[in-house]
Amino acid sequence: MSLADHTHDSVHLAAVAMVSREEAREALQEALLRTRDVTGRDATALLVADGDEARRADVEWYLRREGVRVDSAALGAEALQAVRSAAYDCVLLGPELGDMGPIELLKRLVESEAIAEMPFVIYGTEGLGGPEQEQLRRLAEVLLLKRGPTRKAMLDEITLFLKHTLGTHRAAGHERAAPPEIQQGLANRKVLIVDDDVRNVFALTGALEQCGMTVLNAESGKEGVEILKSEPDVELVLMDIMMPELDGYDTIRIIRGYPQFRTLPIIALTAKAMKGDREKCLEAGASDYIAKPVNVEQLTSLLRVWLNQ
Repeated sequence: MSLADHTHDSVHLAAVAMVSREEAREALQEALLRTRDVTGRDATALLVADGDEARRADVEWYLRREGVRVDSAALGAEALQAVRSAAYDCVLLGPELGDMGPIELLKRLVESEAIAEMPFVIYGTEGLGGPEQEQLRRLAEVLLLKRGPTRKAMLDEITLFLKHTLGTHRAAGHERAAPPEIQQGLANRKVLIVDDDVRNVFALTGALEQCGMTVLNAESGKEGVEILKSEPDVELVLMDIMMPELDGYDTIRIIRGYPQFRTLPIIALTAKAMKGDREKCLEAGASDYIAKPVNVEQLTSLLRVWLNQ
């Protein structure tokens, strides 16, 4: 089952935005992990349609290294045949396809109705005039991406498409909820995860959202403090201890320096259980402690204790 099967009822095509180049690699890995959780498959399936052989080969190489199944097309006719005969999670469409441009290809897809379940990212549209861009928007309902078609830019686009699609999937309520006995005492509670490990954040977020919780996340201690100040209804913090620059110990001390956060439950997360870790966490101001890799049942039990005191 493709992501298109999950989302075509609620979105015709996904509109995407850009992220910074530094975020692209981690965000793509995060999106791929989430795709595996949702689809039950080890990889997504993408079609790269671009008449520039070097550019096409470059993005194919990177995606395959990340475990994605990639098909390619150098011509619009090849791309049209591919989407008619196979299910893809995303199609990357370049500005030149040898035999036709993106407008002509989208017209043919619309006529064949193949586009109804086929999401697209269109990049390198800076060379198109205003009327052409408007025509593409009417055909595909996409946000046209003007950024130059470099490898990093293309990875940004893939990343954001996957994240948007998965976010829509989650918002539509397709994820399997945790049993009622697990949700008890956790549903509708708000928690903040402060952790720079994107894989850990994604795993924890998925588990807690299945319990009906609202989950915010921060990639650094500084960001975590700012989120707490702007989101006063956060009821508990999961704090990773081993973060660069401002570690978890110092972040907890800063949080405890605010009168409104002196009794806020903070559970410390560490990569490994070392003798004295619990005492050090509690001394810094943590309410409790749990070692990674986190046992979800143990964590949810701990959350219920602290959220229902």
